[in-house]
Amino acid sequence: MKMSLGLQTDNLRMLRKLAVVAVLMFGFGYALVPIYKAICELTGINILALGEKELPGSGNARLSNPSNTQVDTTRTITVEFDANARGPWQFKPMQSSVEVHPGELTTVMYEFQNVQDRTMSAQAIPSYAPQQAASHFNKVECFCFNQYTLAPGEKKQWPVAFVVDPKLSKNVNTITLSYTFFEVGSKTPAAPAGTVSSVKLKEEGV
Repeated sequence: MKMSLGLQTDNLRMLRKLAVVAVLMFGFGYALVPIYKAICELTGINILALGEKELPGSGNARLSNPSNTQVDTTRTITVEFDANARGPWQFKPMQSSVEVHPGELTTVMYEFQNVQDRTMSAQAIPSYAPQQAASHFNKVECFCFNQYTLAPGEKKQWPVAFVVDPKLSKNVNTITLSYTFFEVGSKTPAAPAGTVSSVKLKEEGV
């Protein structure tokens, strides 16, 4: 009988300890949210936790869009575009140049048309001037990544989305991106020198 009472007492003590542990765990879990938000706001790790500002004279909160701190707005680089069509087709950039800040995502379009009376497959190869810019010219999306098949007379426009690395030498103020479009199965042409021809672009109406 005494052993039974002692066992019951031990069970009650264990139950109380477990209840205390459960309450503490619940309280800790509940406190994690404000603690996490405070840490994120102090360190800036979670960008979504930043910038909840109240509008003046209003009780409503507004989530502001944080600026991209990786964009170097103190520098402007001119990116020129060139196109070389090695075959009976038309290939050109939709604009001759753009001005960008290092770290800024930019998208431009190139146009290609198969003017032959047969289906063809083709691909583009890029080149850069100056050559040192190649490792700092990061293409997020580019038609040069793939081969394309176009029907007779078919015209396509393709994007090039790129970011110029802020680590690019400050001595470089102009980059020329040149593409050579060649037919797959034919002899691959050598990459062009990478100097844009303004006369050629004007003749093409760019």
